[in-house]
Amino acid sequence: MLGLLVGFCLVFRCSATLWDTNALLVVNGSIRKMPETLFGVFFEEINHAGAGGLWAELVSNRGFESGGHHSPSIIDPWSIIGNDSLIKVSTEASSCFKRNPMALRMEVVCDGDCPLGGVGIYNPGYWGMNIEKGKTYNLVFYIRSLGSVNMSLSLTDSTGMQPLATTNIIKNDVSNWTKIVTKLEAKGSNSNGRLELKTDKKGVIWFDQVSLMPTDTYKGHGFRNDLFKMVADMKPAFIRFPGGCFVEGEYLRNAFRWKETVGAWEERPGHFGDVWFYWTDDGLGHYEFFQLAEDLGAAPIWVFNNGISHQESVDPAIIMPFVQEALDGIEFARGDSNSTWGSVRAAMGHPDPFDLKYVAIGNEDCGKKYYRENYLQFYAAIRKAYPDIKMISNCDGSRVKLDHPADMYDFHIYSDARTVFSMANTFDRTSRVGPKAFVSEYAVTGDDAGLGSLLASLAEAGFLIGLEKNSDIVEMASYAPLFVNTNDKRWKPDAIVFDSSQSYGTPSYWMQHFFKDSNGATLLNSTLQANASNTLAASAIVFQDPLSKKNNLRIKAVNFGSSTVSLKILIDGLDPNLLDTSGTQTVLTSANVKDENSFANPKKIIPVTSLVEKAGRNMDVVLLPHSLTCFDVLMKSGIAEITSTTEDKSYISSM
Repeated sequence: MLGLLVGFCLVFRCSATLWDTNALLVVNGSIRKMPETLFGVFFEEINHAGAGGLWAELVSNRGFESGGHHSPSIIDPWSIIGNDSLIKVSTEASSCFKRNPMALRMEVVCDGDCPLGGVGIYNPGYWGMNIEKGKTYNLVFYIRSLGSVNMSLSLTDSTGMQPLATTNIIKNDVSNWTKIVTKLEAKGSNSNGRLELKTDKKGVIWFDQVSLMPTDTYKGHGFRNDLFKMVADMKPAFIRFPGGCFVEGEYLRNAFRWKETVGAWEERPGHFGDVWFYWTDDGLGHYEFFQLAEDLGAAPIWVFNNGISHQESVDPAIIMPFVQEALDGIEFARGDSNSTWGSVRAAMGHPDPFDLKYVAIGNEDCGKKYYRENYLQFYAAIRKAYPDIKMISNCDGSRVKLDHPADMYDFHIYSDARTVFSMANTFDRTSRVGPKAFVSEYAVTGDDAGLGSLLASLAEAGFLIGLEKNSDIVEMASYAPLFVNTNDKRWKPDAIVFDSSQSYGTPSYWMQHFFKDSNGATLLNSTLQANASNTLAASAIVFQDPLSKKNNLRIKAVNFGSSTVSLKILIDGLDPNLLDTSGTQTVLTSANVKDENSFANPKKIIPVTSLVEKAGRNMDVVLLPHSLTCFDVLMKSGIAEITSTTEDKSYISSM
């Protein structure tokens, strides 16, 4: 096609225009409808993405479990208010909850001579609690004491000197474990606050399961509003969860085991994630992940542990308990409310099944001992019980045919910018027969990426354009990781950066917005001819605006080079009256290719939209150096009006 186009231009003396304009993009006909699931998100509990992030629980180590049974206790990040001569704390296995036996024992020694305000314990949350004036916070905890208790419950600044909210409780009989539920209304704001539990009465008090949650989480489901909105704004078609390496664990004893994350939050034991090195109370558990998917309107993709950690592989002869655990996890999501595990889901507040259609058998485990043997047992059991569920293998089938059955296979790519950009054609030569590709983790990493650079986002955009063009074999794709708490950068870069009170998107986050309307869109045939084709990538689609229900032509172009490019866009085979005469262009760029966003300048690199006054079948546009640009033009009719069989060649003379 490209050779014929060059020859045709020479006959009609148009080649000089091509050289003058640097690049020519000819769009001439529809190819196919792209998958409804093409672009989504991948959530992993890494970088405190959930604990101290999307999950809005403000108390860290709420059950005093993370340090185990020590005396004097390791209760981090809890600390005492007052000195060791006035108060003594330790943990002991005296909780009323069987699955998380630890409780905190606080002995108040002072009697009548306690400091003003009393002594006690405080929790700073995850690098400070964000307390906002006028907002209400639900405080729940369990308490036991042999005598009466008179306590002050407060939210303060990080020093304890600025009171933000206070209430008191007086209980005469708490000889048995007693649940305390109260509300704290903030009279002031502080993004580095803490929770204080204090008394000036001598005696021993036991505490357990201390929770502080804002009342305004998304739909009351426990998700932090600003972070949820940032994900929702991406319009993800799916969400893959909960990992990642978080699923595997360095050792199986520290892997994410879904059964320990369901039921009442007080009963969840929590666990130490030994890959990313922090404790999670697992308030964000199996149920909450499915609820998150439903709230986002995204298809859930559950990645389960398949008996493999980073250091261990379960022998196929004894793998069946893991297989049954996977089947039970599917039943939890999909089972009738009268089924064994469906009834647990129903009791948690969701009687109707979740819409689970995809599961991944492990994460990055292909090549590890017993993976294939165990995979076949998982595959057979799930196919028998749930024949409609699509199963994802960890083995890459893009170059060599898989030696085992699968509906999809995982493909991960982390590399430098040039390599990622050049991989746009990775799937050009992949067999069109067999399982589809799921590019479940992609990102530019290393020096090119920094903490999230423009350069990284442009390389990734070029790669995604290649996935669009190969969407007959690529079913899904998601960036990784999604979140990072700026206080715990275990992995960089990431799409969304946050702390206790604020957040921003990296250029890679904003880049993904250019592709969110590609899900279910129609891919058009497009041919790009350029003087520097190794630095340009472009695609053309038609998508329907979900609000107006009107069709739009969108052309995306990446200029990965350092020079301005004049691009001529020709829409072949379309009645000129079917395109609006004006449109918009949206550009992602910056003065320096290594520029990044930050809390100081969160909008340094964001998409900027402007009007294109002369739109239509023939468009002369400019691609800035190191930029991602999309051109949107409203269509007055449907995609069927674009064909590649027209005899109208009037665009030639316009060159």
